[in-house]
Amino acid sequence: MPDSDAQILAALRKAPGFENVTKADSITRLGGLTNLVYRVDVEKRSVVVRIPGEGTEAYIDRAVELHNARAAAKAGVSPEVIFGDAATGLMISDTVPNIETMTPDLFQSRQGSPARAGRALARLHNSVETFEYRFELFAMIDEYLGLLATKDVNLPEGYADVVAAAAPLKELLEQSDLPLAPCHCDPLCENFLDDGTVMWIVDWEYSGMNDPLWDLGDLSVEAGMTDAQDVEMMTAYFGRLPTSAETGRMVIYKAMCDLLWTLWGLIQVANDNPAEDFGAYAVGRFDRCNTLMTNPSFKGHVDAVKVGA
Repeated sequence: MPDSDAQILAALRKAPGFENVTKADSITRLGGLTNLVYRVDVEKRSVVVRIPGEGTEAYIDRAVELHNARAAAKAGVSPEVIFGDAATGLMISDTVPNIETMTPDLFQSRQGSPARAGRALARLHNSVETFEYRFELFAMIDEYLGLLATKDVNLPEGYADVVAAAAPLKELLEQSDLPLAPCHCDPLCENFLDDGTVMWIVDWEYSGMNDPLWDLGDLSVEAGMTDAQDVEMMTAYFGRLPTSAETGRMVIYKAMCDLLWTLWGLIQVANDNPAEDFGAYAVGRFDRCNTLMTNPSFKGHVDAVKVGA
């Protein structure tokens, strides 16, 4: 048995009902940029075993993640957590049957995907659940910059100028009467599981209380949604057409998520994460942020938020 399989089964034995497992029918590596994630089929059950990646403890609070994952399951948008260890970050969850793990391409090709995602996010945001941790966008930017200051990695040229240009947006958002809701905060396409009727959401590492329109703006960026798909997603989310101010907030967050995840990508570079080319990832996100913020239409979205129309 490969060492990796032995490691996975040893982790699985920590979960109730799996204490005596010595072999699996199958073990399949799933997606995951920073963690080791496996689907394990054993004894007529199928579970997901998540082993945290090395170095992730520096920027992820596993106790918060575990609380929020369980709350998301109660909200009906995420699989049940069978076992979680806040000290080590090990998490074992149920699987969702007959689903496709979404990708940017699938968001384009699977009809109704933006609407199903919008409804899934609405179920989460409108639930009675409360997440631990307050997702503070600009505080996180400062935190990541501080972390990077201790590492040997360079910021993209012009990054300081873009951060400065974002300062008025910080003031605008802080002055606005924004709602807070339990939010995913890192809605990569691959964190959405689609059965063609309902979408489920997984991976709560960055989750917290936040302006719910962050999730919509971030997902729009990750999925490469068109303007028409943005409208489809937001109409399903609200059950009506969005206002200009709601659209404006979502577009602002499209820019800000790229600003934030640029730094996250650079942290992965500094940590020598081999999962993908995080240097190119960071530069690509930075360039997209800069392009959006310098588009003449961006000011119109900002003005709509100012007016509240």
